[in-house]
Amino acid sequence: MIYRENGQFKTSYAADQQIFPIVQDRWAMLLLLVVAFVGVPLLSSEYLFRAIFIPFLILSLAAIGVNLLVGYCGQITLGAGAFMAVGAYAAYNFSIRIDGMPLLGALLLGGLSAAAMGIVFGAPSLRVRGLYLAMATLAAQFFWDWAFLRIKWFTNDAPSGSVSISHLQVMGWPIESPVEKYLFCLTLLAVFALAAKNLTRSSIGRQWMAIRDMDVAAEVIGIRPMFAKLSAFAVSSFYVGVAGALWGFVHLSSWEPAAFSVDRSFQLLFMVIIGGMGSIMGSFFGAAFIVVLPIFLNQMLPWLGELVGLSISTAAVSHAEFMIFGALIVFFLIVEPHGIARLWSTGKEKLRLWPFPH
Repeated sequence: MIYRENGQFKTSYAADQQIFPIVQDRWAMLLLLVVAFVGVPLLSSEYLFRAIFIPFLILSLAAIGVNLLVGYCGQITLGAGAFMAVGAYAAYNFSIRIDGMPLLGALLLGGLSAAAMGIVFGAPSLRVRGLYLAMATLAAQFFWDWAFLRIKWFTNDAPSGSVSISHLQVMGWPIESPVEKYLFCLTLLAVFALAAKNLTRSSIGRQWMAIRDMDVAAEVIGIRPMFAKLSAFAVSSFYVGVAGALWGFVHLSSWEPAAFSVDRSFQLLFMVIIGGMGSIMGSFFGAAFIVVLPIFLNQMLPWLGELVGLSISTAAVSHAEFMIFGALIVFFLIVEPHGIARLWSTGKEKLRLWPFPH
């Protein structure tokens, strides 16, 4: 009864085009932001920040970038992990080679470097599509894995091949504790998510969706496929590159090329598929599913084993995680191919019509 639109009239075009046109949604989002910015830092432990919240925020940002390309523009990519690596290593080199480089500047320059590489490796999308485009982006993954492993300049000639960063700060504000890292990532995610939502509602976002639905028809009505596709690759890679820089700088602090392997690319693609393609909110659902579920299974399976009197080894728990994780992915794809975001939207629509949903 509390989720109704009765009496909520729109008197202007701007009011009708609001991101949250229903008053209840606006209050719910405000409450969520208050909980995220105030409640979570006050009530959560260091383990939750390091294991769940910070990885969730950074992977949500990366999933938004992949969703802009895959969900909104319809271009398949299997090289998101490579663009995360480009963003991380570019930000690292900007940080150590330019005196006085601020943290935000390094992160944004890392994102711009990833955007440039996205345009280069997205160029095949002008000629190929589907599986062939997926293979072209997968080539970027293998190329950058090799480059960061073999070309010592990227790692500042580090003998071990790994790089590290420390003493992070923004305008004099140190980012050392888990709470400070969490708030920094949350602020960036909120800004970038709002920008992505408005971008998808703009002219360029509508061009991406027209290309996704039928590129030939989009070209007939005056949309330039080259500009639309390359801009989607650039914006997507920028988001993923910034997320990669955050992953290296804030979450890991010390990393090597294996941190951005092809497994990371598949993980980001699974987030978009499970959460919901063509949905900014679906990126958050997918990231939460990928981050929280393995931790939950790792804690629950040994407890169930003790409950029934069985001793479950660590290896068995690891294998069971993969089996249950894969089964749940298949389950979601069968039950709702449009992802968790569609289930959420369906539930909201039923609430708006309750007690007579149809």
